[in-house]
Amino acid sequence: MALRDYLAHCFSKNKTLSEFIHNDFGFYPRNIALYELAFTHKSASENSIGNFKLNNERLEYLGDAVLSTAVADYLFRLFPTKAEGFLTEMRSRIVSRQSLNKLSQKLGFERMIHYSHDAHSSFKSMTGNAFEAFVGALYLDRGYDFTKHIIIDRIIRVHIDLEQLEQTDVNFKSKLLEWAQKEKRHLVFKLLNEKNNRQDRLYQVVVVIDDIEYGHGADYSIKGAEQLAAEKTWNMLVEQHILKTEPNQTKEP
Repeated sequence: MALRDYLAHCFSKNKTLSEFIHNDFGFYPRNIALYELAFTHKSASENSIGNFKLNNERLEYLGDAVLSTAVADYLFRLFPTKAEGFLTEMRSRIVSRQSLNKLSQKLGFERMIHYSHDAHSSFKSMTGNAFEAFVGALYLDRGYDFTKHIIIDRIIRVHIDLEQLEQTDVNFKSKLLEWAQKEKRHLVFKLLNEKNNRQDRLYQVVVVIDDIEYGHGADYSIKGAEQLAAEKTWNMLVEQHILKTEPNQTKEP
């Protein structure tokens, strides 16, 4: 299997990207086109199928779901006596946009992303988005079990300090509500849908500010869905220069 993967690298049309992935994660891609797409920001979309432009947004959507599932599985087994609230909070911190931005920059993703220089103002979130798209590409290329292995053994255990992460204190919902009150904005967390899957209930929430929809979030608790939606909204407001700063990441000593 290793020989097959190495041969795929030797005949790859993009050896630079293939080598980058091998150096970071210890494997060679089989379908390099998936990873090229994962590193293509929407601002660099050129080719299109009808009215659909090729970029990493669809892979980002898929990678977000795969990453969340793998992290949830890992935390569930790692903390067998912890309550649902703790597991949800830890998962949210690991897969938060700011966490993924920092992680992807540490891994050097910014060197691989294709984007228009006009979009440079959103570069921070661009790297986190590319990371999620990379996970989506990996899932399509190698399947869930291999993807989970890479997420746990090559990413979480190597690059994420869970003990330190447990001490962080980021409540985007509280920060957002505080900002809205200060700026006299009308903000609500709107429940869009509840989906029952056997015994699980998936909640879908959107943040609405002055009748405009912003970030969406989905989780198996309303609290988790609201936190995800709040974080996405916060980052959208920062990118649109409506918010000038990001919330503090750690508790004061």
